[in-house]
Amino acid sequence: MTTPKSGCGTAFFALNGIEMATTGPLRTIVIVGGGTAGWMVANALSKVLGKSGPAITLIESEEIGTVGVGEATIPPILAFNALLGINEVEFMRETQATFKLGIEFADWLRIGHRYFHPFGIYGVDAGAVPFEALWQRSRHLGASRPLNDFSVCARAAAAGCFMRPAGAGGPLAHLAYAYHFDATLYARYLRKRAEAAGVIRIEGRIAHTSQRPDDGFIEAVRTQDGRRIEADFFIDCSGFNALLLGGVMGVKFEDWNHWLPNDRAVAAPSTNLAPPTPFTTSTARTAGWQWRIPLQHRTGNGYVYSSHHASDQQALDLLTANVTGDLLAEPRVIKFRTGRQREFWIKNCLALGLASGFMEPLESTSIHLVQAGIARLLEMFPNRSCEPADVRRYNRLMTNEYESIRDFIILHFHATERRDTDYWRSLADMSIPDTLAERIDIYRHSGRVFRESDDLFSKTSWLAVMDGQGLVPQAYDPLAEGVLPTQAQKHMEHIASVQAAAVAAMPSHNDYIAKYCAANPPGF
Repeated sequence: MTTPKSGCGTAFFALNGIEMATTGPLRTIVIVGGGTAGWMVANALSKVLGKSGPAITLIESEEIGTVGVGEATIPPILAFNALLGINEVEFMRETQATFKLGIEFADWLRIGHRYFHPFGIYGVDAGAVPFEALWQRSRHLGASRPLNDFSVCARAAAAGCFMRPAGAGGPLAHLAYAYHFDATLYARYLRKRAEAAGVIRIEGRIAHTSQRPDDGFIEAVRTQDGRRIEADFFIDCSGFNALLLGGVMGVKFEDWNHWLPNDRAVAAPSTNLAPPTPFTTSTARTAGWQWRIPLQHRTGNGYVYSSHHASDQQALDLLTANVTGDLLAEPRVIKFRTGRQREFWIKNCLALGLASGFMEPLESTSIHLVQAGIARLLEMFPNRSCEPADVRRYNRLMTNEYESIRDFIILHFHATERRDTDYWRSLADMSIPDTLAERIDIYRHSGRVFRESDDLFSKTSWLAVMDGQGLVPQAYDPLAEGVLPTQAQKHMEHIASVQAAAVAAMPSHNDYIAKYCAANPPGF
């Protein structure tokens, strides 16, 4: 190996007599693995970097199935689809999608109790005084309406209605939504778009990976049939195996099982017996929780549970006993670990999707974490040297993203009155992260909720879950004193009446889909 040369700002290494540039723009990118994560990043890179950017190759095997149960999303996906120039009507028809206004939680605080976590916002601030401060004071004085009266999303969900946001200042301007869709159909739709944009797909499984001896950068992968594919940058979308980041680069996994003990899910689709609702339903069960996700052509069902508190057979029996409609496929058990890789990007290898970690799916964040990783990759897009400062910043931001979402999800399990099984008793008694404990302490003292600069979840989300899970503040935000109680009550009543009128004028969710984006039945 010769001494590195320098000149014109470019470093070179002589390897086997061939000089290889180690800086300068990326020329080639290889994505290992398809599925939702692989085809999302393939689309984003091809769209943003264009024809003059690096050549993009995606390697996947039809023999390797995808998890494919993540069918519920959150509002940031609208921005991702917009980045790709996706037509919403076409997308919804291709993926059998429905609209989502939030999540209904049943039996979480106690059996028989329900609450709703809506998208969008609660109410309207009174100048500099946050709406939630006025609501908390009103509740403290014994005169408040329930929170759902001040959310157009919660009202519309309860009424089974939907309409896309409209107007700049009316109540529908605050309506936020996401989608339920078939994740397999979404990946297929994205694949079609990516290949049309020039992404090359190679069918195959990775058998070997080569690294540069000098710096450990990956230089090539080899498929089982002997093909060698070289690249300047590698994106690991290989699922739970994390073939590159974990297997080759040796990054360790940080397990969060002590906070989020669910480690398995049993999933199965069923027939629709009623028009699809514009919300996801999450029902707490004896050793976990059950999801219900309505699509145009079927309903997605699953039971997420702790294998330490229920056997696979017990989970299967519970799910099948609580599914409406006929099962369309045999239920399958999916094993997982909740947690994250200690680094998401090392040298010239970056992981996305399940290869980067797995978040307890309660708040539909899996696809968002792929999107967040893509957004930060584009923000810190590397050259061939993959500057360590860029890598450190990416890892720090993604760590913050994961940990903030982790805390929000732990809140659901920990703040509960349920003590009816060992599962729920252990969750209520466990120690929680200091960051979450601080948020709970602040809320219990003053009713304040807040959003850190990089938090995914808004004040609405934190307030919905803290209130829904039974946390009661001792007092309220002193800023509420800036508005007289009579003025505050008038302000809140006006908001509630305007929102009620807006929802009363909406079409049903089913009618809106039929007119706007009805899909053909599968196989049509």
